[in-house]
Amino acid sequence: MQILLIPVQVFLLIFILFAFSRVWLRFRERTINIGTFLFWSLIWGLAALGSLNPQFTTSIARVLGIGRGADVVIYASLVLLFYLVYRTNVILENVRHQITELVRKIALEGEKRSKKKK
Repeated sequence: MQILLIPVQVFLLIFILFAFSRVWLRFRERTINIGTFLFWSLIWGLAALGSLNPQFTTSIARVLGIGRGADVVIYASLVLLFYLVYRTNVILENVRHQITELVRKIALEGEKRSKKKK
């Protein structure tokens, strides 16, 4: 059996391997946890499977009642992007709250110190 790849598949595989290497390095550096590593490994694994075997996405499209495999990829990508934007906003709100609490604490400690000096 001979596997022939068209140029776009080669480009996608190179990009997917690069992206997965970044995930792997972050995991080894312990800047991401196992859950995040598994999440992105699954995403990039499915991307590799879909680019190597486009029939895979067509099969999923048939099961879901969607016309083409490419449409499944676009829909899934949009859902993933919306989810990631939501998660980013939640994290950003938590950071804002923590910064506000820290600034209040520092301000109160500064006020106490200035009163003690008087």
